[in-house]
Amino acid sequence: MKQPTENNSSAFDHNLLVRQVSIILGLTLTALLLLGLLGAIIDILMLVLAAVLIALPLRAGARWLSQKTSWKEGICLAVVAILTLGLLTALVWTLSSSIGGQMNGLAGQLSSAIKQARDSLTGSEWGQRLVDAVPSMDKLFEGRSRSLSKVFGAVSSTIGLLADVYVIIFLAAFLAAQPSLYQEGLLLLVPKPGRKRGAEVLDKLGKTLLNWLIGKLFSMVVVGVLSFLGLWLLGVKMAAILSLFAGLITFIPNFGPILALVPAVLFAFSDGPQQALYVVLLYTGIQLIESNLLTPLVQNKMISMPPALVLISQLVMGVFVGGIGLILATPVMAIILVLVKMLYIQDVLEDESIQV
Repeated sequence: MKQPTENNSSAFDHNLLVRQVSIILGLTLTALLLLGLLGAIIDILMLVLAAVLIALPLRAGARWLSQKTSWKEGICLAVVAILTLGLLTALVWTLSSSIGGQMNGLAGQLSSAIKQARDSLTGSEWGQRLVDAVPSMDKLFEGRSRSLSKVFGAVSSTIGLLADVYVIIFLAAFLAAQPSLYQEGLLLLVPKPGRKRGAEVLDKLGKTLLNWLIGKLFSMVVVGVLSFLGLWLLGVKMAAILSLFAGLITFIPNFGPILALVPAVLFAFSDGPQQALYVVLLYTGIQLIESNLLTPLVQNKMISMPPALVLISQLVMGVFVGGIGLILATPVMAIILVLVKMLYIQDVLEDESIQV
């Protein structure tokens, strides 16, 4: 009579094990699915944030023009959009003659600059040690270029970069044309007692992002102009394109100046290590001006963010979202800080000493 009991116990244990394994597999697959959905949602939110950053200055310009001319904001928005597009087209047309000629020989000159930099380093004992530690500088640079291209090109794994740009442009147009429609839609998700506070938060977020963006664009222009003047006075090759790259990459804090320095130093090495040293000193000086003068001016118009917090947000966003997360990490952190200060510190903790 004991044998059937043992068989039943064995079958019960086997069924229990299968059930436990199934539960574990189900939970694992569910977690992976949720992580995948979260990644897709974050990608979409990054595209929306990029569109918002374009729509905000367009709408602000339309509102200013409407106040000055008494025209309808819709007409003013169309005028501002056309003027902006025309200005960008004229800028590209003006720079294309000088930069276009430089771009044609960029690959060849860059390869030559890398070779000359390596030859210059091998002329000294410390330089030879550096070359021995890094056997092939051109391969190292090419590897970094491929890595950076992968990071900054992989904005979306599903619809591609061109589709992302298309979505961003049209989202920006819709948001700029009818901002109140989408703002009221968001407020409908908030309980009625909190809608007034919700409107205040959205208004503060818009002002913070707009002020940050204007300040950042100002910093980019200043860095680009200073870089061009310095490189031109030093006689560095590709001064126009290097300064344009330095200005554009300034949009990315912390990592931008480092990325801008690498090609400039490589081209300067073609005229000797001393010229490369001058370029390093030039970019260091420009970075000091940007960090100690321009950035504080920008933060006076927006929520102040500790540099370490900005760097941490870039690392986290870069790992989980990719290139677009690295680029938009600062406005994301600005949004988080506004929400924390207004909704948690002021509303939950009732601490009004913290101003946004």
